[in-house]
Amino acid sequence: MKKSIIIVITLLITTISFSQNKFGNPEADPIQIQKNFSDWSAYQSKNIMLSRDFTALDPLSKEISKESFLDQLANGNFIPIRLKSEDTIYYYKLFKIQPNSDTSIKATINQIGFDAYKNYKMEGTAFPPFSFKDLNGNLVTNESMKGKIIVIKCWYIHCTPCIREFPQVNKLTEEYKDRKDILFISLAEDSAAQLKTFLVRKPLSYSVIPDMKVYMNEALQLNSFPTHFILNKEGLIAKVLPNFESLEVALAKESKL
Repeated sequence: MKKSIIIVITLLITTISFSQNKFGNPEADPIQIQKNFSDWSAYQSKNIMLSRDFTALDPLSKEISKESFLDQLANGNFIPIRLKSEDTIYYYKLFKIQPNSDTSIKATINQIGFDAYKNYKMEGTAFPPFSFKDLNGNLVTNESMKGKIIVIKCWYIHCTPCIREFPQVNKLTEEYKDRKDILFISLAEDSAAQLKTFLVRKPLSYSVIPDMKVYMNEALQLNSFPTHFILNKEGLIAKVLPNFESLEVALAKESKL
């Protein structure tokens, strides 16, 4: 009888162990990475892209929806760690934030999770009604954009991260210049006069639409810049993205559909 119990316990332990490791081990030590904010922040910014498509795992390595994963990051006490896998496969797992961790880690990940959750919920919805003229006087509307993939960058002149990625997004437009079904436009908070002066020094290859602060605040409800949108050919939001790196990945995928 005792031998049977031991066998059952052994099988249970083996099953649990396999369940927790079948996706691979963490690529970073979940406890060590929380020792200080700078180490965690460096890892987070380089290795975790919440806007990408990934398999979401809870602390017990059970698969959960991306929506649930992001909700727990926004409202819970977790950090995401990528599990070791092939370069093109992404498994993100939730790990408990340690009691002695820098409180800035939890505050930051809650905010990042909140933004990612909000962006994710916008995917598949129609882009808000739109009819504005760019700096060259061209009218851009929801109707005029249908049938094309639209890449939209939301920014303003005094946003350092927004300006820092100008060279990268300009290069991106060059890469897709032969794709007549892909358009690049940008919504800026600033006035036409301010933008014309600024863009002489810092050129942007996107079509630029001025005076968009109210629209971005009210219609898009943005609280983080830069924010990028990719609209599919039906005019629906395919992706909402926080930086160039995630934009580049998502556009490569959308452009092949």
